[in-house]
Amino acid sequence: MKKLLFIPIIGLVMMFSGCPAEEVEKPEKVEKHKKGKVAVLVGEGFHDGEAYMPIGYLTNMKFHTLVIGPERGIVEAYNSDFTIKIHKGVDEVSVDYFDALILPGGEAPSKLRENEKVVDFVREFYKTGKTVAAICHGPQVLITAGVMEGKTATGFEGIKDELEEAGVEYKDEAVVIDGNIITSRTPPDLYDFSRAIAKSIKPEDWKKEKVDKKEKKKK
Repeated sequence: MKKLLFIPIIGLVMMFSGCPAEEVEKPEKVEKHKKGKVAVLVGEGFHDGEAYMPIGYLTNMKFHTLVIGPERGIVEAYNSDFTIKIHKGVDEVSVDYFDALILPGGEAPSKLRENEKVVDFVREFYKTGKTVAAICHGPQVLITAGVMEGKTATGFEGIKDELEEAGVEYKDEAVVIDGNIITSRTPPDLYDFSRAIAKSIKPEDWKKEKVDKKEKKKK
């Protein structure tokens, strides 16, 4: 049922974002007007919707997204026939280049957390104070990176005990923000998750949007 639900949704994302299933916007196509640069960290067994839907949302919002992973190549989703192309390995990119890092869920996080260079990259990124967003099983990588103790967060219910053992105060909410960490539970939270990421990178744009809406109402 889950596969049937998300295949048409992801198809719409691909149509509106202009990104085919195996190809996400290439770094050489970054335009000057982009609002920010976002790394999406995936591996074999990623969740299709949790990777592609934030990419589609942020691309439409004029952010540049780059898919990174343990190494370059094409990896498969665990829950559908979708694939995604990893354009850069984590050892080929710098945390300074990006404004945010996204950790989709699925089966990939359990494998990514075993990769030392991936964990080091995530830990270094967190230390910059820039946005780190994880959904579903994504927080598992943050646990291994040792950055979750004392945090308030959420995630897939199945990792609740693991989060609490790592010193997390677990909340069953669509989006939980603690410092520079954004967490969400499952695919139904993806819109709120994606929106929270965008707002965290360019909060001034959202403040301006509120002002503009108020002015329109006055008129």
